Amino acid sequence: MFNDVCLSEEELLRLNRVLIEKLLEGAPLEDKVSVYLWNGERVWGRGEELRIEIKKVWALREALSEFSDLSLAESYIYDLLDLKGDIYLVFPIADWLIEKFSSLRKKLELLKTIRKIPKLKELEKCRAEVRGELHSIERDKQAVQYHYDVSNDFYKLFLDKNMVYSCGYFKTPEDPLDRAQEQKLDYICRKLRLKPGEKFLDIGCGWGSLIVHASKKYGAKSVGITLSKNQYEFVRERIKKEGLEEKCKVLLADYREITDWGYYDKIASIGMFEHVGKKRALTYFKQAYKLLKYGGVFLNHAISSNYHEYGKPPSQFIRKYVFPDGELLPIYLTIEEAEEAGFEVRDVESLREHYALTLMHWVRNLEKNHGKAVEVAGEVKYRIWRLYMASSAYQFLTNRIGLYQTLLVKTKPNGDSGFPLTREYMYREGA
Repeated sequence: MFNDVCLSEEELLRLNRVLIEKLLEGAPLEDKVSVYLWNGERVWGRGEELRIEIKKVWALREALSEFSDLSLAESYIYDLLDLKGDIYLVFPIADWLIEKFSSLRKKLELLKTIRKIPKLKELEKCRAEVRGELHSIERDKQAVQYHYDVSNDFYKLFLDKNMVYSCGYFKTPEDPLDRAQEQKLDYICRKLRLKPGEKFLDIGCGWGSLIVHASKKYGAKSVGITLSKNQYEFVRERIKKEGLEEKCKVLLADYREITDWGYYDKIASIGMFEHVGKKRALTYFKQAYKLLKYGGVFLNHAISSNYHEYGKPPSQFIRKYVFPDGELLPIYLTIEEAEEAGFEVRDVESLREHYALTLMHWVRNLEKNHGKAVEVAGEVKYRIWRLYMASSAYQFLTNRIGLYQTLLVKTKPNGDSGFPLTREYMYREGA
């Protein structure tokens, strides 16, 4: 089991106690969190809102081996340790630990203790692998399919009834998820001032909720594109069930493969820009610009990096297990690329708190459906998505990442934007 090491059970327990004492001395939330060893012994904390269980004798060595979010995450994903209860409480403790052991000297001191614990043979890991040129069409296809083609049934376990996989729009924190997502779809259509008969393109249409809403409620002729085969088949069936074949269609295509220049009145991209990356951002906005008629409007809805976080090493856990090649840009860079492509910026709105609320709903729904999620996708996938969504909610709450809707117009040659003088139209129900 161990690499040339044979220690008694009592010695292994003692080593883990010593390590936990060094790690957590002075840590926050001691009244809400407890840490237990594999024999049921509580070794830190006195609260039970979150119960951290060290399930294997080598778990802490594995978790701390790289001093990275990846090694910590993998220890949970592969059941070396468990997080029972309020998972959000683990993130302030993780922040505190990063700060405590930020110096090389303190890391080396901790490593001396860590290395006394026997080392496990290499874990078999299911990290994402994508190949080819970064943000090429083929590589983007691999990255998108890795994330979205887990299983439609898996996503149904935590999304709203319309399968919207982006942040809702909450008029109050108590709004149910279904209502928040319907409000978001309507808010987007009002911002675009979508009208009957207008040609509307949704870049990265997901499971088709926006194009169906735009055609049913606003009378638009909608086209959605996706790189996910599962989503494509789902949307095709959805359009048939809704009887919208004359108003709605879906394409299995990359945004760079659409060549209907000057055809669309309105375009939206909801939660897709994160897959584009800095390298292709200008290409992305130029493509949208060319697809629009003069006077056409483009709404770009995207997660952003906080200005002070941009340029720091990205989360290895998210890169390896959730969004291969995903990249978050600060809002100033997004606007810069949009303007360089020719767009006029008409409105920029932050919806950061809305995404935190949405993710909290998703995590609760996933946790309630733990058994079904394991049946559909397995325990490892369940743990990856639970951790990724909860950690993302924490990132939004602490303003490390944000969410912006940027409203852009392809101004007419005479300078006419076509926009009203005020923003009142955005909030007028039924407008």
